[in-house]
Amino acid sequence: MIQFISHQNDRYSYLDGIRLVLEGGCKWVQLRMKDATDDEVRPIAIEAQRLCWENGATFIIDDRVALVKELHADGVHLGKEDMPIAEARQILGDDYIIGGTANTLDDVKRHYASGANYIGCGPFRFTTTKKRLSPILGLDGYKSIVEGMKREGIDLPIVAIGGITADDVPSILATGVTGIALSGAILNADNPVDEARRFVGMVR
Repeated sequence: MIQFISHQNDRYSYLDGIRLVLEGGCKWVQLRMKDATDDEVRPIAIEAQRLCWENGATFIIDDRVALVKELHADGVHLGKEDMPIAEARQILGDDYIIGGTANTLDDVKRHYASGANYIGCGPFRFTTTKKRLSPILGLDGYKSIVEGMKREGIDLPIVAIGGITADDVPSILATGVTGIALSGAILNADNPVDEARRFVGMVR
């Protein structure tokens, strides 16, 4: 599964980027507008959700649990400094997807115990789209975490994130990771639709 983490750049707005990746066949979009207010996010989220659902894609909002519930989005992604997963699960109930950011096996175990549906695990390498980066994992980090999850009997989708390029995908998937999250690699491409299509074809 390819997950697209939205951002904006000199060429594309948040909604432009989401339209392009949906056209390229991406079926999972996370709206991430870290420094915006809920009132700024809301109209973009409403339109992004419509676009996703028209294209049969899952729509996740980063961090904003109350907005997820208000709009009946598919779910929320919670970073290390966001609301605890257990608290979000109490607010949202069992019908919403909740993902959690992890950098270590202990993070994964904690999220699993709290009721997370998937893990966003990274960073694979240095990335400029995230402030306060956790320690870089690389391929060995993913192998170690995936093996630890097997030992602990934790069966959750684990999605690699952080500066990933198309050349990295086969070796990352070989570690046992089940999905790839992308942002800049698609939007910075000459043709984002084609680039999204290429990534989607690599991760089935």
